[in-house]
Amino acid sequence: MDRQREFVLRTLEERDIRFVRLWFTDVLGFLKSVAVAPAELEGAFSEGIGFDGSAIEGFARVYESDMVAKPDPSTFQVLPWENPEGDHYSARMFCDIAMPDGSPSWADPRHVLRRTLSKAGESGFTCYVHPEIEFFLLANMPTDGSEPEPADNGGYFDQASHATATHFRRHAIEALEAMGISVEFSHHEGAPGQQEIDLRYADALTMADNVMTFRYVVKEVALTQDVRATFMPKPFTEQAGSGMHTHLSLFEGDRNAFYDAQDPYELSEVGKAFVAGLLKHAREITAVTNQWVNSYKRLIVGGEAPTTVCWGHANRSALVRVPMYSPGKAASRRVELRSLDSACNPYLAYAVVLAAGLKGVQEGYELPPAAEDNVWSLTDAERRAAGYANLPQNLGEALAELERSELLPEVLGEHVYDFFLRNKRREWDAYRRSVTPYELRTLLPML
Repeated sequence: MDRQREFVLRTLEERDIRFVRLWFTDVLGFLKSVAVAPAELEGAFSEGIGFDGSAIEGFARVYESDMVAKPDPSTFQVLPWENPEGDHYSARMFCDIAMPDGSPSWADPRHVLRRTLSKAGESGFTCYVHPEIEFFLLANMPTDGSEPEPADNGGYFDQASHATATHFRRHAIEALEAMGISVEFSHHEGAPGQQEIDLRYADALTMADNVMTFRYVVKEVALTQDVRATFMPKPFTEQAGSGMHTHLSLFEGDRNAFYDAQDPYELSEVGKAFVAGLLKHAREITAVTNQWVNSYKRLIVGGEAPTTVCWGHANRSALVRVPMYSPGKAASRRVELRSLDSACNPYLAYAVVLAAGLKGVQEGYELPPAAEDNVWSLTDAERRAAGYANLPQNLGEALAELERSELLPEVLGEHVYDFFLRNKRREWDAYRRSVTPYELRTLLPML
């Protein structure tokens, strides 16, 4: 038996674990789970757990609905809290989704990312990512469309404890690290109730699993503190939204392929071509990295999020930034993509981001000059004159770019690409038909 499987089965017995939750995500990035008893796990490893794929968003049509969830023993972790009765713990594993004949399901977001990483591996690269995940803690979770109440009135880097959710970040970090997810930094963000927790870098597939676990853990810990957590990109009109700035690097073995000690900014030709790929394909990948109608309320001028397709060094208004926190340290050379929000499907988002950058490397894209001015302060005419394109300004515009893309059907696969496009068109059409409180408040009295 595989050593990882042996470790899992032995741990279940030693820790008296009664249930193992098998996790996977649908195409939209929602976590799915089926619980199995330890006695069933050995069979699940060898044969998988069958389920109705037609009941999962984007997985299958009714006449091809039989699918199999195969647990990945390398992702086994004991959940860091007891069951409600307090007498035992549960564990979780992520699954790869397969068809009955054993072939990978083209609808599995984990498989989509695996394909991209496999192509990177053919070129000798391993992809590492490091996300800065922002979210809000709320005192309430309204269901009537009214604006929620933040759980505190803190500001950027505030240290003071608050009346609600005291020491929330400490509790969340302890739970994450108990599950083997290393945290690098955490702090209060700029808006009331807004938090940021940065995960230590890992390979892209592990990190996508970690992001899904992170969202689950944060929401569970929030409930224990009698507050609610949301990863909605922009829940407050007057406050900045929540992003997931992501640092990326390519390694060839132990060597950072982005590092060049001779370059003024220590960025290699591979790194420059990767950034050029991100810029060239930025508009067409935005529907995946920012997949909700609400995502575009964050991507506005004055909202502290990027709106313009450009890159820079110390420039935090640029879409892509090359940070210089550790000059001369080869392992630290990376690039930072600032558009992603923390509500995306991390498997699909990392797949399209890495594919865009790798396309630049493979095709030898040339990096345009850096933008060192504040592009937020430029008018549209000034941006055009400088050669900068805007990011899509709403989901409809982003979907039009996705539909024109040649790269995205190849990266996502036709099945995921078609479902994602159809689903998001429905979301955009429903949003366009909806009469908002803003319209009723401002137009109804005067028209």
